[in-house]
Formats: sequence, structure tokens, C-alpha cells
Amino acid sequence: MTIIILLTCTLLLILLVAWANVQPFLAFLLVSIFAGLLLGMPATRLVNALQKGMGDTIGTLVTIVILGAMLGKLIAESGAAQQIAFVLARAFGVKYIQWALLITGFIIGSTLFYGIGFVLLIPLIFSVVFEYKLPAVYIGLPALAALSVMHGFLPPHPSPTALLVQLNADMGLTLFYGIIVAIPAILVAGPLYSRTLKNINKVPRDIFRPKLLTTDQLPGAFNSFFAALLPVLLLMTGTILSFISISNETLKKIISFVSNPTIAMFVALIVGTYILGIKMKKSIREIMIIYESAVKDIAMILLIIGGAGAMKQVFVEGGLDKVIAVYLQALHMQPLILGWLIAALIRVLLGSSTIAALMTVGFISPVMTQSHANPNLMVLSIGAGSMIFSHVNDSGFWLFKEYFNLTLKETFRSFSIMETIVAVMGLIGVLLLNMIV
Repeated sequence: MTIIILLTCTLLLILLVAWANVQPFLAFLLVSIFAGLLLGMPATRLVNALQKGMGDTIGTLVTIVILGAMLGKLIAESGAAQQIAFVLARAFGVKYIQWALLITGFIIGSTLFYGIGFVLLIPLIFSVVFEYKLPAVYIGLPALAALSVMHGFLPPHPSPTALLVQLNADMGLTLFYGIIVAIPAILVAGPLYSRTLKNINKVPRDIFRPKLLTTDQLPGAFNSFFAALLPVLLLMTGTILSFISISNETLKKIISFVSNPTIAMFVALIVGTYILGIKMKKSIREIMIIYESAVKDIAMILLIIGGAGAMKQVFVEGGLDKVIAVYLQALHMQPLILGWLIAALIRVLLGSSTIAALMTVGFISPVMTQSHANPNLMVLSIGAGSMIFSHVNDSGFWLFKEYFNLTLKETFRSFSIMETIVAVMGLIGVLLLNMIV
């Protein structure tokens, strides 16, 4: 009976989100309550499970995600991302401009969420396209591949950060492994695959012609790069520390403190506030408005994450986690591959990579305790699976189609295949790392 309840709840969630267009947070909440009632949970216990699931999930990551959103918004609004692109374009020249944009996507994607990053990258990509008369898809796809990988694989983005919390993974180590996996995925899905797309030579719509800040309005190059990369540098410091021996206990404690994810993001935001805000003659009020806007951008994502946490907790307290564990173990499949497959299936059905990743945790968590799979690699495996084959039920698919002025066939051939390559390369990278670590 329990397996029927599980399948019913999964199907209901898919129908609510994909067919009835119910907001995902409300869909998670509705299905969680429905599952609890079907499992015979008393009302008080069900309510407590919902509160515990949401609180445990959101409470741990809310500060990190919000601070990351604020810093990303500041980098976008201040012109730091534009400065990074200009510096790299000058360094690489027209011949290798594609690589400059790819690195720009990688750097600003470390803090900017996908939607914001996409809208920010488009003017940079199109400014190159219009100035040098280059094919837009060929030039732009590598940068967007980098942005997708950073969004799906690496903290402090919401989905990977939520996976870290629920799977008890280490943020620094996951970030370290993630960068190792990300680089070949970006290279194959970006510069290598885009070579096959040179014949797609559509001109972007005039409405999307770039309006960029003037040179005198931009922050300095060093400050732009430093603000964008500081969170990654601080988070990686703690991981590097674990591999080396430091005799000075005071220094050890300081490094451990600043590399804590919450503290690292807060320190980066303080530094960014000064070098990209106050130093650029922005008032504190102007900076706070940017930060308030960032919180609005991320609020619904946090609620969706909380809703997924509530559903997972109801599954656990209703005993479904044990049923899931037994059923999935009967498949005798490598847990990392299993996590990837579940996330990929949900992604294709629902369209949202974030929801796909968060739903997968509810299925894979019981298997983790039995199989002793590496939680850091599981975060990356689920993240990779959640990126596969973006199509008509994904908002990112339509963003790409409309901005680049493509037909459906051209969008499938470019964006959908690029996302699929990212997913497959991510899994290959995770499995290779699993043989070493």
C-alpha cells in the first residue's frame, strides 16, 4: 500500500506543477498534507512534520542563499560583471572572444542565480555579436553553458546548497569537487559543441540590443574580479586547510571561521558593499534597495526549497523512506547513477532543475544511509541529472529561444542538447572522481 501512496503522491505533484500550473511551493505543501493523511498520520504529528521539514531545511541555508543573492545583485547592478567581460575580451581578442565570454559566465555564475545571470550576460554577448558580426548562438552558448553548470552544480546556489544540507555534505569539499567536474562539462557543452552550430546565424531581436554602462561608470577591474571571486576563495580556504597541517592554532581558528559558509558569504558581502558600492559613490540607501530587491528575487525559491523539505519529512515520519530504500536497493544500481537518473527523469517531466533536485533528495536519502555513498559527489550527481534536456516545460528554454530569435527546432538543437551534454559530462566526472576519492 505504501508504494501506491508514494507513486500517487509523485504523480499528483507532477500533475499539479506541470499540468495545472500550481505554484511549486503550494504543490509541495498540498501533496505533503495529502501524503500524511493517506499514511494515517495524526493531525498534530503531520503539522509538526511539516514545520520541522521546512524549518530544518530553510533554517540552515537561508542566510547563505540570501547573502549570495545580495552579492550577485550588487555585482550585476554595479557594472562589475560588465567590467569582467570587457577585461577578458581585451585580453583574449576577437579571435578567442568566445573563451572570454565563457570565463565571464563561469566567474559571475559563481554568485549570480541563473535568471539574473542570463539577463546580465545577454547584453555582453549581443554587444560582441553586433560589433563583430558573429553568429549569436555560436558565441553565446559557451557562456550560458558555464552559467548553467554553476547554477546546477555548485554552492552557494539554492539547489546545490539545499542538497548539501539534506545530504550532510561539506560545502567546501563539494565546491572543490564541483569545479573539477564543471570544467570539462563546460568545455564539451560550450566551445566544443558550439562548433556544430555555426550555421545557425539568426540575428537577435532589435529589442535586445545592449544598453551598457559607460566606462567611467564601471568599477575597477581588480575590484570587480575580487568581489565576484571572494566567496569561492573563502569557501575553498577551509577545504585546503583540511589537506595541510598548520601549527599555529590561532591562525587555524581564524581560517576555519572565515571559511564557514555563512561567514564567508557575509564577509564577501561586506567587502563588496564597500568596493562596489560605497567606493563607487553609491549611498547606503541605494545599496540597501539593491539588497531588498535581491531578497524579493530569491524569496519564492526559498519557499519551494522549504516545501520540498516538508514533503521529505512527511515521507520520513510516515515510513515511506524505508519503503523507498528497499525498492531502490532492489534495483542494484550504483547510488550515484541512481540519483542522477531520478533527477533526470523528474527534470524532463517537470522542467524545473531546482524542483527535480529537491524531489530527488526525498528518494535518495534513505539509500545514502544504507550504501555509504559519498554525499559530496551525490550533490553533484543529482545536480547534473537535474540539468538534462531542457525543453518546452522549462522557462530557460523559452528565454533562450526568444532572446536569440530561434525556431523551436533550433532551440532544441542548441540549448536542449547543450544542457544534456552538461548532465552527461557531469555524471561521467562524478563517477571518475568516485574512483579516486
